[in-house]
Parts: sequence; structure tokens; C-alpha cells
Amino acid sequence: MTTSTATERPRRLSMPKLTRRLTDIVIKTEREQDVESVTTSSVPHSQSKHRVLEDEELKEWRKHIEPSPLTKEAVKKSVVHHSIATLCRGPYNLDNLALYQATAHSVRDRLLEDWNATQEVLHAENPKRCYYLSMEFLIGRALDNALHCLEVKDVYREGVKDLGFHLEDLLKEEHDAALGNGGLGRLAACYMDAAATLDYPTWGYGLRYQYGIFKQIINSEGYQTERPDYWLNFNNPWEFPRTDIRYDVQFYGYVATKMNDKGKSRMTWEGGEKVQAMAYDVPIPGFDTSGCGNIRLWSSKPLNSFDFASFNDGDYGRSVSEQTKAENLTSVLYPNDNHLVGKELRLKQEYFFVSASLQDIVQRFRRTKCAWKDFPEKVAVQLNDTHPTLAIPELQRILLDIEGLDWDDAWDIVTRVFAFTNHTVLPEALECWSVPMMERILPRHMQIVYDINLFFLQKVEKMYQGNRDLLKRVSIIEEGSPQQVRMAYLAVVGSHTVNGVAALHSDLIKTQLFHDFILYYGPEKFINITNGITPRRWLYQANPALRDLITATLGSHKWVTHLDELKALSKHASDAAFQEKWMDVKFQNKLRLAKWIKQNVDITVNPHALFDIQVKRIHEYKRQLLNILGVIYRYKNIKMLSPEERQEVVPRVVIFGGKAAPGYYIAKTVIKLITTVAHVVNNDESIDDLLKVVYIPDYNVSRAEIIVPASDISQHISTAGTEASGTSNMKFVLNGGLILGTVDGANIEIRDEIGSDNIFMFGTTADKVADLRHHQKYHGVLMDPNLQIVLSAIQEGEFGGPNTASVFGSLINTLTYGGDYYLISADFEMYLDAQDHVDAVFKKKQEWAKKSIMCTAGMGFFSADRATREYADKIWNLKPIQLLKK
Repeated sequence: MTTSTATERPRRLSMPKLTRRLTDIVIKTEREQDVESVTTSSVPHSQSKHRVLEDEELKEWRKHIEPSPLTKEAVKKSVVHHSIATLCRGPYNLDNLALYQATAHSVRDRLLEDWNATQEVLHAENPKRCYYLSMEFLIGRALDNALHCLEVKDVYREGVKDLGFHLEDLLKEEHDAALGNGGLGRLAACYMDAAATLDYPTWGYGLRYQYGIFKQIINSEGYQTERPDYWLNFNNPWEFPRTDIRYDVQFYGYVATKMNDKGKSRMTWEGGEKVQAMAYDVPIPGFDTSGCGNIRLWSSKPLNSFDFASFNDGDYGRSVSEQTKAENLTSVLYPNDNHLVGKELRLKQEYFFVSASLQDIVQRFRRTKCAWKDFPEKVAVQLNDTHPTLAIPELQRILLDIEGLDWDDAWDIVTRVFAFTNHTVLPEALECWSVPMMERILPRHMQIVYDINLFFLQKVEKMYQGNRDLLKRVSIIEEGSPQQVRMAYLAVVGSHTVNGVAALHSDLIKTQLFHDFILYYGPEKFINITNGITPRRWLYQANPALRDLITATLGSHKWVTHLDELKALSKHASDAAFQEKWMDVKFQNKLRLAKWIKQNVDITVNPHALFDIQVKRIHEYKRQLLNILGVIYRYKNIKMLSPEERQEVVPRVVIFGGKAAPGYYIAKTVIKLITTVAHVVNNDESIDDLLKVVYIPDYNVSRAEIIVPASDISQHISTAGTEASGTSNMKFVLNGGLILGTVDGANIEIRDEIGSDNIFMFGTTADKVADLRHHQKYHGVLMDPNLQIVLSAIQEGEFGGPNTASVFGSLINTLTYGGDYYLISADFEMYLDAQDHVDAVFKKKQEWAKKSIMCTAGMGFFSADRATREYADKIWNLKPIQLLKK
């Protein structure tokens, strides 16, 4: 074993003084490896449990690995084989679900050929890899995506037709994977698609949620109710259980010092509870490449699933209590944390996720036969928001307590491995965990966080001596009762790079959120990488008619992987014949959505009307409330018009969708207001079908694929300075939908790319928000007169009867007694003016068509491919591996 030379810098003890003071339990050990010191030049030992095949045996294996022929007969043979051999379903007991599963297994076989080929290249090249840690991966349906990426959809359509089925019917049988909620998870899925397409050696890590976040039901009274999302009830062909990949994850217990007779010591985490993390792999196909990415999801399993003694004693509940307790960890995404038990479960869930992921990453690194100093040259870890931040003290613990490095060497490795993406500037969205809870559930990690904070503050104090206010402001530990661990601050201190996700957001990070850290680190640590979306999912797959028109116009489908090619569409924007084709595609997509709305929510809508859409997570800052208050104003205005005046009104269908967190009362009340208004408006025959309001329940990726291509206008109207970026805005504009939006998030950059003439923007700008809030707080809210009319209508029972004053009272109070924090009154008149402008332009069909074309033509910058390349170049220092292009 190598040792430090005399010329190396002095080494800090692996057990800092603060940690010593918190530990008074000593465990004697005679095992030298329990306490020996390790240097960064040491090569960690790796012991594989897999058998190494002899050369002749390997030849036999390779001889029988044959690529699947791509013919209609081969497809039919494969589907029939899986129907009989995998599903045990013969020609006498088939249905669409069975044929979907058989077809999915057949396509999966082809996908696995790419997956295995990619793994062989990774094994041979041993490149640096990136691991993308995200609590959410909203990947949507997999079959259609795989068919497109493998370029086999036509032959499969013909094959299953010969077997008596229609491929489009089979695609509808797939349930969306319930692995996320909103933009965070969809962004992660887009980046996994882009990394696979660009051949970057990147894996995602996440959790396999048994019931997702929840299935949203809108009950008969118009309220959101939550039900489990049983997405795993049927066989999931798109995941591979890795029964051989399991890691123990520990909670509670105590910290002790292991010490031998020579006085050598090392910290150890003892006692408590353990569960097992079992891996499930989800292949992610790349487009126009033989490469295939991967998302590894963890499911929580008990160490002992059944207590036979308790069962024999008649205590049946206790006999399975350990299994139930363990599986709760991965049952639901974001368990309700309005109570202490929920907070503890969420903290345990996040630690379970990062512990299993890092054990897996370290184990893979061990197989490279590299020294510890090479760890940052082989491993990059991206933290997608604050949820995986516990990975920082966890890797420090692994390197210190398990591997035996000293503190400085371990911390040097940690801070060169991690990078942090911040997704919000909202204070309530920046996670904090109470110190007492951390000390109880993760005692060793709390000690390490204390030490990280101490050493960081010592460095800051050395640079800014005597500035106690600065030390307080940048401390990872927030003083209070109880003290809190500020996870965003821990992520900043433990990462080499911090990035925002839109230009405005990244500026706010530097000027507001992390301004004090700039004083110590300088601005270079904080960069911008604007979000992007995958055109494969959001145009090529979701909008086949527009895809075919674009491909025919541009002469190839090169644009699918080089989105800048779309700019050539601008040459056709004024061509009347092309405009007609373009708007016919839009109309067909509106017809499709209108049919879906009729079939699923029993509302008849006019496809010739302007489709006005706002679909996203329900939150006060996203201002669905502003939208529905504007709808009420429009409805009351229509009621006042004469028949002649109504002839000039642009008919509208206003469509909402999105989930509110189960414990978010105000957001759920917004949904109730929307559904109540919809009931009144949709049943009012006197307004001549000039306005309809639709709430689409259980919004998810597959529903977005129907909704997004049908939009004429989509609303992205967050209070300026609150939306980090947004990605739904990009999806709508890519599909030729215009935006009605505030000067916030990526709206600004979209405006710059497509031209200010092709977007409808309004509202208070970010630089004026703080002053306006201050004025409203101390001088009261100056209620907009038109808004007051709307609020009075609600209070007087025009929507929902006389009891609405009590039902919606808390909602109205946010605008009055609550100080209107999200500036709905301040922006209301500008919002109505912008809507009038939308109506005026929509009447000019050729002008609208040109704007729609220019929107799509200007979206090249917002590809997930561009964003992923920026991450690879600016943060991960990652190169593509050499794979064959198809």
C-alpha cells in the first residue's frame, strides 16, 4: 500500500475535533482494515461475484448472440412467441392488453441488443461517466418512443395488423410510468433521451415508486381527490429486476469510534435499522444511434420479509410489519409532509435513494482498478435540485469511514465530483431538515454536515474577518428552534459548479439566492444552462402530421437531431399554400383533442374556437388563479353583449390541467374554483358556445402529447422572478403554439429566439416585484376595479351558489388580507389587455399562421441535445463513446 510522501501537504485527522466531542462510544477492534489509513494513491480492492468465462466459453456465447432480422415475418414470429411463451396467451384468449405486452416484449428484445452493445463499449473504453440523480423521471409511455427510435414502427404496424390487431389500439394500453409529477421529472427524462442520442455515457438514478405521486380524480363536487396510481399492477415490460444488485441502507443507530491497540481509529455508524435497495433497470433508447442509455431505479425491500414466529402466534400484522415498513419508503413520490411522520418518511426516502446510488457508483468505480485520486476523473454526479443533496455527506462518509481516506483528501474528491442544478428561487421550495430529526435518523451524516459547515465558515471568516452577519447568512445550519439544515447551501458548498436553468433565473441566483456565496467563491462557480426538451418525444412522436410536413418541406429528418435546421421553415412562413397546410395540421390536432375531451370528460367543444391552454402543476406562483379569474371576467362580459356585439367575439375553449400537492389547500381550492366555473359556463346556453372551460384530470405525459399539438395559445403566466425556466412553454412553441406569458423564466429567451412579434407578453417585471410587494404589504393592495367585479361575483354566489363565500373565502383572502403576494391585482389589467390582443390577432388568419410557423422555426436553441452538450462540456467534462450510427 502506498503512503504519503514528505512533500505532501499536512493531513487533517479523519476525525475532526467537533466530531470527537459528539462521540463517546469506543469499539475495540483487532482488524487492521477497520482503522488503517488510506491515501488517494491507493487502488480499492474489487471482488466480483460474477463468473469469468474462459475464451472458448465466451466464443460460444458470442456465436449464439444474433441480431433480430427486421422483416414483417420476424416481427410476427417474435410477437407470437412472447404471447405464448412469455404471457401464456394463445390465439383463443387474446385482447389488446395481451398483444400490447407481447409487442412490447418483442420491441424490448431489439432494444436490449443496443443496450448490451453499449455496455460492452463502456466496459472496453472505461470512460468517465455521468450519473444524473433525480427524484423524478417522467418518462411517459415507452413503446411508441422505442418504435420511433429503433425506426421499426411501420414494420410492427404491418405485423400486428396481420395478427388481427391495430398498433394504435395497442399503444393506448400502456400506462404512463408514475415516476414523476411535473417539469423536474420531464426535464430529467428529456436529458436521458438526449444523452442516449448523443452517445454520452450517462445513467440516471431514481426511485421506483409503487403508486407514483397519486392518480388525480375530480369528484362530482369538483374537488381533487387522490387515489393510488396502480401503474405496476400489470407486467411492466420496460424494466429489468436486478435481483443480484442489492445494497443495505441504514437508519437511526449511533456513532462510535473503532480503535485498535495502537490507538488508530475510525468513525463507524452502528445499530439502528436496515432495509435493502434492489435495482430495476429501464433502458432509454437513443435516436439514430445504436447506443442505449439506462435509468436505474431503486425499490425498497425488507431484510426479513416475513416473521414466522409472529404469524404462528396469531399476530399476523406484525408478521409482515417489517415488509410494510420497508416498502413504504418507495410507495409514493413526495409523501405528504404536513406532519412529522411524513417529514421523516421523506427524509428517509431521499437518503435511501442517494445511499443506494452512491454504493452502486462506488462499486462500479472499484471495478475500474483506478486509484481513489482518479475518482473525479471517472465519475461526475449531477444533483437535479436539492432532493439528492444528502449524496454529498454520504460520499464523504463512505470515503472517510468505510474506505479510510482522511478528511481533506475525501472532501477534495467530493467537491470535484458533484455539481448542482438549482430549479427554484422560492424559499418554500428550498429544502430544510430539522437538526434533531437528522441527528436521530442520520446521526453520522449530521456530524459530517456540522464539520463541513465548520470548515467552510472558518475559510469564509479568514477572508472576511469579523463579518459575523455574513457567516450567519452562508451557514449551512440555520439558527432557530429547532435548527435547520439548509440543503441548497450544502449543495452549493459541496459542488464544484452550480447552474441555473434560464438566463433570468441564473441572474437571480447570483444577485439574490446565493449572492453571499459569490463573495467567497466568485461568480465563476455559478453558470447558466437553459433547459431544453427532446424533439423526438415532443414533435416527432407527439405530432406526426406536423413531423411529416416539416420533413417533406426540409427534405430530410435531420432536424430531429439537429433542431437548428427548423430555422429554414421561416422561408415558407409567408407562403399562403404552406400556411394552409400548416393550419390544417393544427386543426386536425384540435379535432383529436376535442374528440378526447368529449369521450373522457363529456364536454363538447368547437374545434374552430381558439384553444387556450394552461397545463402544469397547480401552484400559486404559476397563477392558474389569474387565468380563471380572467375567464370569469370574459364570461360576465359576454353576458352583457348584444347579439350584434357577440358576432365579433372570438370563441374560446379554455383548458386547464395539473395536479395540486395533497396537502396544498390553496392549490386544491383553485381547482375547485376552475371546475365550479366550468360547470356554470358550460351549461349556460345563452352565451352561444362562445366560451367553454375544461379541466383535464390526471394530467401526464401521454395526455400532454395530445394537448400540446392542439394549442393555439398557451399560458405561462408566473409572477416574474418565480419560474426558474419552465419547459412546457418550449413544447407548445415547438408545435406552433403561441405564448401568452410574463417576462419570466425561459419565456424571455423564447421571445429572443422567435421574435417579440410572435409572443404575447405582459406583466410586472422581476426588477419591480420586490418594491411592489413592499408597497402592498405596508400600504395595502390597490384592487383592480375589474378584478373587484370578479371577486364580488364569486362572493355573491354566482359560481356554485350561496355557499361559495365560505368555500372560496381563503382563496380571495390571499389577494386581500394576504397581501396578494403573487401580484394578481397588479397584473390583472395588463393580462386582460394581452388577451384582447390575442383575440384581435387570431381573427387575422394569415398573420396568425405566419406567427405559428415562425414559432416552430425559432425553437432550435431549446433542444435537450444542446443543453446536454453544455452540461457535458461545461460541467461533466464528458466525451461521447464510439458507437455505430444507424
